[in-house]
Amino acid sequence: MLKCADWPIGVCSWSLQTDVVGVADLMNQTGITHVHLAVGPAVGQNGADYLAEIKKQSWTISAAMVAFDSEDYSSLESIKLTGGVRPDEPWPRNRQIALEAVDITADLGVKFLALHAGFIDHSDPEYVKKFFDRIRLLADAAGDKSITLLLETGQETADELKQFLQELNHPAVGVNFDPANMILYDRGDPIEAVKVLASWIKHVHIKDANYTKEPGTWGAEVPWGDGQVNSSAFLVALKQIGYQGTLAIEREAGDNRPGDIRLAAERLNACK
Repeated sequence: MLKCADWPIGVCSWSLQTDVVGVADLMNQTGITHVHLAVGPAVGQNGADYLAEIKKQSWTISAAMVAFDSEDYSSLESIKLTGGVRPDEPWPRNRQIALEAVDITADLGVKFLALHAGFIDHSDPEYVKKFFDRIRLLADAAGDKSITLLLETGQETADELKQFLQELNHPAVGVNFDPANMILYDRGDPIEAVKVLASWIKHVHIKDANYTKEPGTWGAEVPWGDGQVNSSAFLVALKQIGYQGTLAIEREAGDNRPGDIRLAAERLNACK
């Protein structure tokens, strides 16, 4: 098993843009044994075959992941409007997808289900109530199955996410920490964010990026260790907060994702 210090190294299944067999091939080639598994393909009537293939594998599933078709990542503004539980029109379907994902996560014996919750905005009381109610509904469903719902870092600063988590005060809610997202959205320093969110961090993505030079636009994702996350300092910060979970490599850009994932695994495996 590949490890970085005491942390198992995993991979995000969707990063490879392939089927279960393709994910298994890369994991076998690299020695990666843990996976952050996309469960979207298991939702709905055609999901049985996908689940059957997953259950044949000897992987350790560190967490499940669910996303929504209605999310539009073409710009910072579009994802602000369409991300997570925010938009009203697709909410009935997205709620059902998320609730099915909870059931699938439980069926697989996995204790974490991650998602992008959507834009957190404390300035609009009506929006705040809607957002809290929707996350609470999903968290209640997760908690009933002994699952922790993980909100991935993204559009908000660490302080804004901390405020939300404190106000929600739900025992079945934690954080899937993605350091690159802090940079891609230009929402602060990921090293400091680890300290702010320490109490809630249950799962970690290994992803790197450079800050944008044009405010209002995306930063640029780059291979792990080549960007402005400061990979060494990030791992030190995780040690300092006593993080005990998986380091799941995620790569969502570039024209050689398998190669970049292998590079990240090698660099992580060399850590002390």
